[in-house]
Amino acid sequence: MNRRKFVKYLGASTLFVSASSCASLNLFGDKYDEEIAREAWKNLANKGEAFKYVSPNKKLPNVFIYGDSISIGYTPTVRKELEGKANVFRFHKNGQSSNKFIPFVEKMKTTMFQPYLKGGWDLTWDVIHFNVGLHDLKYLKDGKLDLENGKQVNSTEKYKENLHNICKYLIKEYPKAKLIFATTTAVPQEGADGRIAGDSVKYNKAALEVLANYPSIQINNLYAFTKPNEKAWYIKPHNVHYNELGKTAQGKHVAKLIAENL
Repeated sequence: MNRRKFVKYLGASTLFVSASSCASLNLFGDKYDEEIAREAWKNLANKGEAFKYVSPNKKLPNVFIYGDSISIGYTPTVRKELEGKANVFRFHKNGQSSNKFIPFVEKMKTTMFQPYLKGGWDLTWDVIHFNVGLHDLKYLKDGKLDLENGKQVNSTEKYKENLHNICKYLIKEYPKAKLIFATTTAVPQEGADGRIAGDSVKYNKAALEVLANYPSIQINNLYAFTKPNEKAWYIKPHNVHYNELGKTAQGKHVAKLIAENL
């Protein structure tokens, strides 16, 4: 090879190596931009303490909490308990029923994460704590709770089908994340608006049947943890929600389990 060809070859090789190195370091990609990500979250998320924007600290692992209003209640305590140990993110609104899980998470992904959002989050989840169930077992008519005239959102069989799809989705999309499923907290013994006492037991049994197929997913029996204290923790009769005492206790319980998996 003559000198001119060698110099030309060397230049092309150097360019190729440099480009490959830059690509592996994501130097050609978008850097995280706090202002852009914060604005995107502002337009996406509900208002409230549980939904406040979390600025990712790259030195800490990332935790994602998905669930209904029960998880909304305990999220602030989880954050407080894990402060300095993890970035604790929560889904941007009420997670609702099991059939909403995958499209909801996909919406969050395409709104907040790179490459969909230039300058958005480029993090990965280390722990995902999730729950669905309390909105599956409720009865609705015209979008309102109605036990007498309404239709149940999802039967136990449909719930199991949806939960299978959720588990497969999470394992495929987030293979390195440690997954924790929380059982559904109880409906009061005297019943609640649009819900029947005892249905949480049925849906939790169905969930455990599904999760038996996914041994890598850890189970947080939040139902068993909460049930003995329900009289002291319920916010009021015929209501599935909890007062500050209950939310704080649940949050500490959830945070302890997450910390063990970090």
